[in-house]
Amino acid sequence: MIRELTCIGCPMGCSLTVEVEDGKAVSVTGNTCGIGKRYAEQEIQAPTRMVTTTVLSDNGRPVPVKTMRPVPKEKIFEVVNEIKSRHATLPVSIGDILIDDAAGTGVPVIITGDADR
Repeated sequence: MIRELTCIGCPMGCSLTVEVEDGKAVSVTGNTCGIGKRYAEQEIQAPTRMVTTTVLSDNGRPVPVKTMRPVPKEKIFEVVNEIKSRHATLPVSIGDILIDDAAGTGVPVIITGDADR
């Protein structure tokens, strides 16, 4: 089976052609660097994404947050739903942990912007 992907590993956005056998990338073409090959292999076997969004603070102001590491692609909506069910108690600082283990992924969600009362 052949899969066509656009690499998101760097700003080049290479068009990748990936030959897939038994759920694994057996060849990758179209990449201009090693990042593209690694991205294609990861995307075929176990795609992951960073999640960035906002959470409301206790005064109703949105505060930016993100996952500390990428989460499995199939868990994105669960992670976002858990974030949206919380609120940030002000004041908060960059790097503060909002959620220790988002949607059972083992990945923390952290605050990415300072906010005072």
